[in-house]
Order: sequence, then structure tokens, then C-alpha cells
Amino acid sequence: MKPFIIHPSPTSHRDAKTLEQRRFKAGKLFTKKIRQAEVARRLNVSPTAVHYWYIMWKKKGKDGLRCNQPGPKPQLTEKKLMKVKQALREGPIAAGYDTNLWTLLRIADTIRKKTRISYGTSQVWYLLQSLGWTSQKPETRYRDRNETAIKRWKKESWPRIQKKGQKSMPA
Repeated sequence: MKPFIIHPSPTSHRDAKTLEQRRFKAGKLFTKKIRQAEVARRLNVSPTAVHYWYIMWKKKGKDGLRCNQPGPKPQLTEKKLMKVKQALREGPIAAGYDTNLWTLLRIADTIRKKTRISYGTSQVWYLLQSLGWTSQKPETRYRDRNETAIKRWKKESWPRIQKKGQKSMPA
């Protein structure tokens, strides 16, 4: 499983009301006769999306821009999502795991414990991506590593070795 370092995104793009408000802003720009390409740039969306919104706005006005997402509402509400984010920020050890490493299985288990909602690992992956979190490869190090000895070696031995290497090299 992939480990994760949590990088929350500044805003959530999952909220239907947020999406609807963005479309309403587009509608206001359409009434001002601002070009679709400019609307797309200002709202940071694709020109294709703006074109679709424009067609719906022309046909039905503001009602054409209302949120009508198909399918059931997401089970993971904003309140429950905040619980999950908090648990992930606290880390795997605080969640009861032996190592300080998040995996998709561990995150799915944490979501189930905190919210009573079951997610598969692929759903967890999509959720994390929608939140702007990224997969990171953990840095592995020898458990009995002696940092003091390494620093001393880098300071004393390495410059001596490096100097000999430079002298033996042809100029």
C-alpha cells in the first residue's frame, strides 16, 4: 500500500453548494456579456465546463445552473470528513498503529472507525486526491544508525578522502 504525507488543499471541491456558487458567479459574468474564455480563466475551470454552463444558462437562466448531481449524496459529510482529517493529522500512532506510516488500508480503517462508513482502498485513494493529498515514499534508514559517528566521519574523514581523490585526478 502507498504511504501518505498529508497536504490538505485550501478548499474542498467536493461540496455541491460550493460548485453551485461557482456556476452562479459564471451566470453573473454571462449577464455582463463577458466571453466564455474569460469566465473560464476567472473561475479557474475548463472552457468546456463554461460552455456547458452557458448553454444551460441560456435555456433556463439561473435555474439551469443549480446543482443537480446525479446519484445519492456523499455519505462522508463535511463534519465527518473533518473528523477523518483530524485523525490523519494526528498520525497513525495516535490512531493505534505500530509505525508512523499511513497506508490506504489504515486510512480506510480509520475512516470506518471514526465515521462508520466503509471505503475500499481505491475509494480512499480518490478521496485523498480530491483533498489534494499526495503519496510519498518514506525515507528508510538503518534502525541502529549512529548520527554522531556519521557527522564526525563527514567532518573529519570525508574531506581527507576527497582531497586525495582530487590530487590523483588529472587536471
